[in-house]
Amino acid sequence: MTAIKTTARFLLPDRIYDFIRSRQRNGHDVPPVGLAKLGDFRRLTPISRVFGYDRGTPIDRYFIEQFLERFSAEIRGRVLEIGDATYTRRFGGSLVTRSDVLHVSEENPRATVVADLANADHIPSDTFDCIILTQTLQMIYDVRAAVCTLRRIMKPGGVLLATVPGISQIDHYEWRESWYWSFTQLSARRLFEEAFGAEHIEIESHGNVLAATAFLQGMAFEELNREELDYNDLDYPVTITIKAEKEPRE
Repeated sequence: MTAIKTTARFLLPDRIYDFIRSRQRNGHDVPPVGLAKLGDFRRLTPISRVFGYDRGTPIDRYFIEQFLERFSAEIRGRVLEIGDATYTRRFGGSLVTRSDVLHVSEENPRATVVADLANADHIPSDTFDCIILTQTLQMIYDVRAAVCTLRRIMKPGGVLLATVPGISQIDHYEWRESWYWSFTQLSARRLFEEAFGAEHIEIESHGNVLAATAFLQGMAFEELNREELDYNDLDYPVTITIKAEKEPRE
């Protein structure tokens, strides 16, 4: 037995071996190999291919809406949102003086601004006090250009509230052919630092292994409890949130 353990130690990188030993010493409830029970997750197709909308509210929306509620005081003045104005109305309310909706296609009747954020020179600079950009950047190939556009069209002192997917399904229907990216906290930080500067951004990761597994399967957030959703493990990012401010004029 000692010989086997010694051999295993040479096969594993030291930090991985030490991590395993630490978990064993601390009594983590890890089932032995072969005895883990997958239950309803032992399947080759997901429970839902529409992010859980057919079961309730998608798990990522829990993190997105918690984020927007926390910074709701920033949703004020002239506000731009993507696709529709649902979150502008819900979280901005009476603080909003004008609500605009951006969409890539003029076929959206709610759109007041039609543009591809990667190529939107026709949108005037210094226009919006707040931009709400939820789950959109993954569908723009030239994501750097899009972030630069967002900064340009914000008023000095304006705020961008953005979210991007981490561990996620890919849209099975409308956006399947334009879903390019998933993000980590690090990649989001590098991307927004380039445009806004490190001192003007706040980046956070939300999720854990249970939330990520349930989200991949298409379960709704109503099927998990708050303790399961609120536990945060940086190794399993379901949703990345970004608050970015454009520096005011001196």
